[in-house]
Amino acid sequence: MIAVRRTTARIIFLTGLLFQGIYTVQADQPGTIKSQRGASKSSNAEILSIYPERLNETKLANAIDIKGSRPKSIKSLIKEASTKLQKNLTSLKGPKNLYLPQKITEVKITKLHPIKLDEVKHLAEVNNPQLQAINLQVDQAKYLLLAAISRWYPTVNLSANGLPEYFSSEQDRNPDFGSDTSGKYIRTAASIKVNWNLIDPARVPEIASARDTYEKAKNSYLLALRQLRLEALNRYFLLQRADEGVRIGKESLRASNLSVRDAKARFEAGVATRLEVLEAETQLARDKQLLTSKLRDQNINRRLLAGLLNLPPNVTPTAASPTQVIGSWESSLQESITSALKYREELNQHLLDISINNSKANSALAAIQPTLSIFNTFSASAYNGQSGIISPNKVDMDDYGSSTSNTVGINATWSIFDGGRAKALYKYNKKKAEESEYSFASTRNRIRQEVEESFYKLRTANQDISTTTREVIASREALRLARLRFQAGVTTQREVVNNQRDLTQAEVRYTDAITTYNTSLAQLERSTGVNHVKACKPQKLSGTKEEADEFSNLPIEPFPLIPACEASKINK
Repeated sequence: MIAVRRTTARIIFLTGLLFQGIYTVQADQPGTIKSQRGASKSSNAEILSIYPERLNETKLANAIDIKGSRPKSIKSLIKEASTKLQKNLTSLKGPKNLYLPQKITEVKITKLHPIKLDEVKHLAEVNNPQLQAINLQVDQAKYLLLAAISRWYPTVNLSANGLPEYFSSEQDRNPDFGSDTSGKYIRTAASIKVNWNLIDPARVPEIASARDTYEKAKNSYLLALRQLRLEALNRYFLLQRADEGVRIGKESLRASNLSVRDAKARFEAGVATRLEVLEAETQLARDKQLLTSKLRDQNINRRLLAGLLNLPPNVTPTAASPTQVIGSWESSLQESITSALKYREELNQHLLDISINNSKANSALAAIQPTLSIFNTFSASAYNGQSGIISPNKVDMDDYGSSTSNTVGINATWSIFDGGRAKALYKYNKKKAEESEYSFASTRNRIRQEVEESFYKLRTANQDISTTTREVIASREALRLARLRFQAGVTTQREVVNNQRDLTQAEVRYTDAITTYNTSLAQLERSTGVNHVKACKPQKLSGTKEEADEFSNLPIEPFPLIPACEASKINK
């Protein structure tokens, strides 16, 4: 039995030596990795040597290290808001804040005022009431900061008891033990107390919290200003699109009127069928509906812009600038993302929230920390009259007296036990600070997503402008050829109707592409926080008038508005 155990032990020992020798031989071979730990280090070094831009996560920059725990907005990156209207726009000053129209004439539109693209932001900055309200919130936060800073200074309190005070008394006593007494006097007493907190644990965190709140209010104003400018531009672009839609609708309606006229003339001449006339009239009805919807959009967008600009109630704005591309974006996607993460005030807001919650946590602990204050109280009093006189007839009001006193001392308070309330509030605010860190990460991801989305939309709209431009040119030529073929009798009205519809849709898509491009460009500027827009060169307009098309001078006959109840019963 013992021999078997020895044999087994020898076999195990030899097997271990064999594996150890194999591992040693493999480790000594050139080009092989000696250990798994060494393999990891070697592979990481190799990757970093090939891709130096790939850094370890521990080396990534921290937002607090870059911006600081209390970041401030860079005012030089944003143009200050206008405070006064230009001379040519003084008639568009908004109504008073508490103005409430009571008469029909006060809300009736009596004036159409054309507004240029560069004027819309100026009007919004001066007239918009929401921006003015946020600006007042900045002042409110400033005064709260001044109130918090006042805790560094001593307080002086003046109190007075009776200015003056008249006193009259009569006291009856048992004759066996004493005499009746009476008294009358006029007394004045005042005191002044000076108190100065030498040690106040809540003073510094509360001032720090108020200072961060003030910075947040200024950032909120800048955010509101950026958003207002973006919204004003978007409303203006939508109004331009609505105006283009009305123009397209009118041109389509003129073309349909021409088609109906040609179809009826050919039908009366006996070279066309009744079907072709019906097809032309059907397209005319569609174009009337298109024009009606575009007029609706135009009226709605005009009033939306008027509400944003806070114009007088009897004024409706119109777009004076033509629909065109306003510029091009000069930065790459990566540069746009880094600019947004560097300059967007939303990220600073979360860092300030972290600082505010940490200050509130320290302020909560101050409730169980000692406070020390020095005080000085000076009191003075004076009186005329007497008290405690045995005979009422002997009270002399000419008697007078005065007294003064001065007290200097130190007060100390210390809440030793509060049931754990201060500790709980401290942990609560610390968790709020940690929550702000997660909010920072969410906002960071959202900002990048906004920049990427606007960038891709801008690039797509740029391509759409190019393709829809060629589509409009081709559709116009196709419609011209279709009309010539129809007049020559080699095609039907259906081909003309189809080409006309294609031209209308192509012009609508072209207008939508320009509107999407401009709104994406404005959104990209808002998302990055910087202006990287290169303005387009101004268009050179010809001094000669272009030749009119065959149907451009055709008048548009007004079509009456039939009530819905009657219109639904028309015999079709």
